[in-house]
Amino acid sequence: MQTKRVCLWSGPRNISTALMYAFAQRSDTEVIDEPLYAHYLHTTGAMHPGRDAVISSMETDVDAVIRDVILGACAKPVLFMKQMAHHLVNIDRSFLQETVNVLLIRDPKEMLPSLTKVIGIPTLKDTGLKIQADLLTELRQIGQIPPILDAKELLLNPKHVLSILCSQLDIPFEEDMLSWKSGGHPSDGVWAPHWYENVHRSVGFVPYKPKSEPFPTELEGVLSECLPHYEILRADAICSVR
Repeated sequence: MQTKRVCLWSGPRNISTALMYAFAQRSDTEVIDEPLYAHYLHTTGAMHPGRDAVISSMETDVDAVIRDVILGACAKPVLFMKQMAHHLVNIDRSFLQETVNVLLIRDPKEMLPSLTKVIGIPTLKDTGLKIQADLLTELRQIGQIPPILDAKELLLNPKHVLSILCSQLDIPFEEDMLSWKSGGHPSDGVWAPHWYENVHRSVGFVPYKPKSEPFPTELEGVLSECLPHYEILRADAICSVR
């Protein structure tokens, strides 16, 4: 059996964990939560919440992670890996030729205020948006056409967007992807207490609600850096409209 290895390249605060939970409900899928996180923290020195616990709980040798986890043995037909695009630091990306790659984006006007609650004032690099735009170019150059998901579109019509995604991945859509039990999943990384509070309370995709708070003025600079990359990616995102 040849396993289809799906890498979801997301930015932070992009409902990527909810999407991982959706794939975890599938009968044919194993999920892995951010296998490159310890490598990223170890390599960059980034001071994320729970940093020491993450590094001690995971492999930091990126070559070993690629060999043994991303391209390693899997007992199921589909391996879904939730990945953060900004974790692609000092990495030979040739393994992307052996994975099916998906990009998950979110409007930075909504993502940035949420991200500040965890890491303070973010930089463009923290958002992963430039890396995602670069990835889109790289993947097209090797002949891949990666599906692009926009968090808002997914929340507006989860069944429709997931059905299209599954079709593009050449796997059947399963209704079980639309709901899960509250309280987390066994595949959650040790960082879950710092990042997953909202999704742990959920039992499915929470209907989209626009933010009502004014956009913080201190984030306007990084917003202006993010928007051009977001617009490039959004242009090809799966639409929620039937």
